[in-house]
Amino acid sequence: MRFSRWRRSAWIRRTLLGILVLVPAGFASINMAGALPSPGNPWLNGATVLLFGVLTAWIAIGFWTALFGFLVLLRPDPRTDTPPPAGDTVPGPDARTALVFPVYRENPERVAATIEVLYRQLGKSGILAGFDFFILSDSNDPDLVVREQWAWAELCRSLAAFGRIYYRRRRSNIKRKSGNIADFLKRWGSLYKYLVVLDADSLMSADCLGHLVELMEAHPQVGILQSVPGVVRQQTLSGRIQQFSNRVYSRMFATGLSFWQLGDSYYWGHNAIIRVAPFMEHCQLPRLKGRALLSGDILSHDFVEAALMRRAGWSVWLVPELAGSWEETPPTLLDELKRDRRWCYGNLQHLRLLFAKGLLAMNRLLFVNGAMSYVASALWLLYLLLGTAVIAWHALIPPDYFPPGHGLFPVWPVWHADLAVFLLGASATILLLPRFLGLLLVFLKRRSAPFGGGLRFLASGLLEIVYSTLVAPVRMLFHSWFVLSSLLGHRVQWGRQQRTAASQGMRTSRAYIPGTLIAIAWAGLVYFLDPGDLGWLLPIVVALVLALPVATLAGSARVGTWARRNRLFLTPEEDHPPEELESLEQAVTERTRSAVRARSGFRAAIVDPWVNAVIAARLSDQPRRYNEEIQLTRALYSARLLARGPRALSASEQLAVLNDRRLLVKLHEEVWTLPPHQVREWH
Repeated sequence: MRFSRWRRSAWIRRTLLGILVLVPAGFASINMAGALPSPGNPWLNGATVLLFGVLTAWIAIGFWTALFGFLVLLRPDPRTDTPPPAGDTVPGPDARTALVFPVYRENPERVAATIEVLYRQLGKSGILAGFDFFILSDSNDPDLVVREQWAWAELCRSLAAFGRIYYRRRRSNIKRKSGNIADFLKRWGSLYKYLVVLDADSLMSADCLGHLVELMEAHPQVGILQSVPGVVRQQTLSGRIQQFSNRVYSRMFATGLSFWQLGDSYYWGHNAIIRVAPFMEHCQLPRLKGRALLSGDILSHDFVEAALMRRAGWSVWLVPELAGSWEETPPTLLDELKRDRRWCYGNLQHLRLLFAKGLLAMNRLLFVNGAMSYVASALWLLYLLLGTAVIAWHALIPPDYFPPGHGLFPVWPVWHADLAVFLLGASATILLLPRFLGLLLVFLKRRSAPFGGGLRFLASGLLEIVYSTLVAPVRMLFHSWFVLSSLLGHRVQWGRQQRTAASQGMRTSRAYIPGTLIAIAWAGLVYFLDPGDLGWLLPIVVALVLALPVATLAGSARVGTWARRNRLFLTPEEDHPPEELESLEQAVTERTRSAVRARSGFRAAIVDPWVNAVIAARLSDQPRRYNEEIQLTRALYSARLLARGPRALSASEQLAVLNDRRLLVKLHEEVWTLPPHQVREWH
C-alpha cells in the first residue's frame, strides 16, 4: 500500500472498529435489560443499561486494539503502514535538530547524565554535527537553579561542548512545559528544521534519533513522529511491575493504535520528533476562557498540538517498531495517582475543544478517548452504585403484583441474576484477555528468555494480573474523585514529579484509608439489604480493604530488589542492558560526584569561588540601571545575607540575587572578608 493512500485505509479500518465495538455493546445492553429485575424502577434500570452499554463499548475498544496489534505482530513483517522506511535517504545539511529538555525542579545531574550519553553516542554514530542540546529550565528553587547551572557548566567542560549544549532559565514559567518550548521556538526555532522533546527521565539511542530524522527527511508531509518509550530503571516493586507490563504489552497496544489511527495518531509530549516550521505556525495553544470549569492553560498540551498539526494538513504517526526510546515512571502507586490528577484535568479540558473549528473527526474522537481514560472510572463507580440502588429498591419497596393494565392475574417479579453475573464476568474477561494475548505473543515469538525464562515469565505475568486487579478499584475511586473535583472547578497545581525510588511507607499510604472505610460501609449496606447480593461486590471490597498493605508492599524498593534478584518482572533491558542504559548509570554516578561543590545550592553560589564564577558568567556583564527602590531592596538583601546567612532571604529573594551579576560578585567578595563570628552562618 502506498503511503499517500493511507486515508482510505484509515476510513475502512475505523469503520470496522466502529462495527466491532457498537454491535457487542448493543448486544450486551439488550441482555442486561433482560437480566435486571422486572418490574422495577424504569429510571434505575434504564440508567444501568445505558451505562453498561457505554462501558462495554469502552472496554471493547481496548480489546480490539490489543487483538489487532497481536495479529499484526504475528506477521513476519509486523508493520502497520506507518511511514515506509527511509531507505537511502541521507539528511541534508539543513536538517538541524534541537534536542530540548524542559525541566521543572528535576534532578540536574540526571539530566546532565542523559545529555552526556546522547552526546557521546551521537558522536560515535558520526551524526553529532546535526544536533544541538538545550536545557530549558522553569525551576524556581534557588538551590536547584544553582545546581542546574553548575551541572551544565561541568557537562560542557568535560565534553568540550560549549556552544553545543545550552542552558536557559525562564524567570516566569508561563504555560509550564508548553510555554517553555514556545519560548525556545520564539528565540531559536528558525535555526532548526526539527525538534526532539525529551523529559527529564527520557533517553533515546543515537540510532533512534538518526532514524527519526531520516524518516522526516524521506516524508516531508509528516509533522510529528512519535516513538513508543519503554520503561526502564525501576527499583520499587510497583515500578518493576509497570516496567514489566510496559515491555510485554505496550508494543502490542501501540501497534493496534497505529493500525487504527495511521497518520491521525497521538503525540505524547516527549520522545518524539517535530517538524519545527509547521509546529511554530499552527500549534499555538489557546487559553481556555473563564475562571472556573476546566479553564486556564491547557495542561495536556500534546494531544491538542497533534490535533492542530493535523488541522493544518500535516500527518502525525506513531512508530511502534522503532527501538531505542526509553523513559522512567513514578515509583509508587500514589505517585502515579498524583500524576494522573494532572492528566485527568488536562484531558477533561480537551472536551471544551471538541467543537473547535476545523479539527478532524479522528482528533475529536481522540479527545473523547483521552477524557474517557478517567471518566470511565467514574462511570464504573456510578454503575456499581446504580446496582446497589436496584438492590435497595427491591429490598425496601414491596413489589406491586397488580400494576394497572395487567388484568386479574398477578405479575411476579423476575430477576435473572445469573445472567447479570455472566455479563459482568464477560466484561472482566474482555478486560483481561489483552494481557493473556501479550503473554501468549511472547511465547509464540519465543522471546521469554530475556524475561527470566518461561516459568518466571509466566509467574511474573500472572502476578502482574493479580496486582492490576487489586489496584483497579483503587484507581476507580481516585479517578472518580479527580473527575468530580475537576468538574467542580478545583484547579490543579503542576508540581514536581516524583521520580526517585524512595519506598512508600505506611504513613504515606494513609491516603488509601478513606477508600477502605467506604468499601466496608458499602459492603455492610449491601449485606443488610440482601446478603445474597454481596458476592458481586466482594472482589471490589476485598481490593479496597487490601489497598493499604498492597500499596505499601508494592512501593518498597527492598521488595523490588528481592523480585529482581529472583528474576521476577525481569525485562530484556535488564537481562542484556543496551549500551545507552549502562552508560547512563555510570554517567549519573559521575555527574553526582562532580556536583559536590554546588550541592549546597545558593550558599555555594555565594561562597565557592568556582560556583560563583559559573553563575556570574551566565549573567550579562553590562551594568543594569535600577531605580532607587530596587537599589535599596538589593542593599537590604546584601545586609541581611551578610549578617544572618542564606536563611535570611526567601526563595524569591535568593533568585533575585542570582539574577544580579554585580550583587553576586560583590557578595562573594564580602563573604570572604567577614569576621569569624559571622562566617559560621555560611556553613
